[in-house]
Amino acid sequence: MRQNRTNLVLGLLLILIGGWMILTNQIPAVHEWIQSHSTGSVYTIGAGALILLLGLFMGAPGMAIPAAIVAGIGGILYYQDLRHDYSSWSYMWTLIPGFVGVGTILVGLLGDNTRYNLARGLRLLIISAVLFLAFGTFLGGLTILGQYGAPILIILLGVYILARSFMRGRGVQNETR
Repeated sequence: MRQNRTNLVLGLLLILIGGWMILTNQIPAVHEWIQSHSTGSVYTIGAGALILLLGLFMGAPGMAIPAAIVAGIGGILYYQDLRHDYSSWSYMWTLIPGFVGVGTILVGLLGDNTRYNLARGLRLLIISAVLFLAFGTFLGGLTILGQYGAPILIILLGVYILARSFMRGRGVQNETR
């Protein structure tokens, strides 16, 4: 089952890459756009894609996690280059656990301990989003949440963590009885 999923994703990726190559050769405007946007950050995103492809070729879906991290950092660098907003790193680093979450979800979708990896990846995405919004509000001037949004998110994250730990503790006690 896992090998079938890996082959399916690998096949789709190869079709997309081949289609992209044809598109860039046939439409000069796309080729020019790529040339004008080819920066170190784009190459970093490409390195993440290459790591994913290598993992799929080798039958190692776990390579999706480092691939997502590398590509995600490339995405952050691309944003910073595009907006000339290099000070955003003070809160953008909080997206890295989310990149790990994306990679973990990909590992689950590729058939490696699916249920566990999907749940774990989603949990990492939620934690990363809360951290991003909180740090972005405090350090980066994000105004999405208003004045009290970040502290409320932090409190809700604390409640979530306490509730999970309480529920786990009850599950262990019931199993030992």
